[in-house]
Amino acid sequence: MENLRGSLLLAGGKLYDPNFRRSVVLVAEHGDEGALGLILNRPADIRVDEAAPPLAGLVEPGAQLFLGGPVQKEAVIVLAEFAGDAGYGTPVLGSIGFAPPDLEPDVLRGILRARVFAGYAGWGPGQLEGEVGEEAWIVEPARADDVFTCEPERLWTSVLRRKGGDEYKMLSLMPFDPSSN
Repeated sequence: MENLRGSLLLAGGKLYDPNFRRSVVLVAEHGDEGALGLILNRPADIRVDEAAPPLAGLVEPGAQLFLGGPVQKEAVIVLAEFAGDAGYGTPVLGSIGFAPPDLEPDVLRGILRARVFAGYAGWGPGQLEGEVGEEAWIVEPARADDVFTCEPERLWTSVLRRKGGDEYKMLSLMPFDPSSN
């Protein structure tokens, strides 16, 4: 399978795990050792300035913390869009990458926008490939605006519609709990 770094994984209609139901995951790392991603459409009920005050200056005032996934929920991860090569390691998508933990002033000046996540999604070797093969996930190229959407609750539906085709349009209309239909 091709490297999925910088791709979106949209939970397919058969994925009922409550951690991932109707989720949109940005694949940030993908290789022989497994994969790491961040759920883009799970804002938490707490703001960044309440949960991680030192990081509040990186985001818009009142910005929500996001639940990046079920792994290491106490881990804080900052995904940022940088001006030029202002300080991120391996880029995830274009000029979007992880903010370094030290957040030196030169790096801070290079951050155009950022989102703060608690936890991440992780897959062991071959696990993600197997799940994609079982159609648990729908793969779609990511866009910077997906990462920083102002409407995270609509992201799953909007990306499915963008993907096109009757199958994805129909899936985008599926209620969160199909039994309530």
